[in-house]
Amino acid sequence: MLLACVQTDIRLGDVSTNLQTVLASIDSAAENGAELIVFPECMLTGYAFDTREEAMAHARSLEDPVFSELKDHLALKKCFVTLGFLEREHSSDSASPRLFNASVLIGPDGIVGHYRKVHLPHLGVDRFVDRGDKPYAVLPAGDAKVGLAICYDCSFPEPMRVLALEGADIIALGTNWPIAAARTAEIVPSARSMENHLFFVAANRVGTERGFRFCGRSSICGPDGVVLAQTNGDEETILYAEVDLAQARNKRIERTPGAHVIDRFADRCPSFYGGLDQERS
Repeated sequence: MLLACVQTDIRLGDVSTNLQTVLASIDSAAENGAELIVFPECMLTGYAFDTREEAMAHARSLEDPVFSELKDHLALKKCFVTLGFLEREHSSDSASPRLFNASVLIGPDGIVGHYRKVHLPHLGVDRFVDRGDKPYAVLPAGDAKVGLAICYDCSFPEPMRVLALEGADIIALGTNWPIAAARTAEIVPSARSMENHLFFVAANRVGTERGFRFCGRSSICGPDGVVLAQTNGDEETILYAEVDLAQARNKRIERTPGAHVIDRFADRCPSFYGGLDQERS
């Protein structure tokens, strides 16, 4: 399976222009044979909003025509994408709509599923959105099983392990890492792919929004933390990596037959991990 990771600039509050960037990137990646294309966090809307009200004005529901247009385009290109956006949801038990930092998986037949960001830093629009209320889930994209995550989520090993235990072959992380998070971009994708023995795609944006400069440094990592493709800077580009999903599904690693064998899942000892569920003062 060929994976594509799109590193691009995003225009704050300009959904129409951002959508055209997405469609052009899909065309380019599909022409090269990509079957799954991963875009950054808040790809459609931008990130550095100053108020909830400002962000809400640019948020979209899943019924918005923008997703129908994407579905029709993907039906022609026969591939899947994950991309970030701000989601507006009207709730029957609330007078005001809810606002989420979300990621959606879309394919030739439409929306496969979506995820709402759970871990929220005090940064950008995450200061104003509602905390995600959907469990981490693994979704089908052709032959692959894809887990969705957003930016700060990957700084916590627990949700990444949950996705792995649910059967993810690939974790698709859309992110908006600023310059100050360059070390995260350098270290975390390899660590999460290694400890879960799966493929990890980290699509970061570039450019500047209201004083925030984003560092790029997107990557595609394979089982055991091997870097398959990466950027070292903040240029606009698309990364590609051919992956064998069977590698992610076989958690048994036999480095020296009969003498050095590990299994990332079978060797776990959950009975000793009870403290993970306990609140700390």
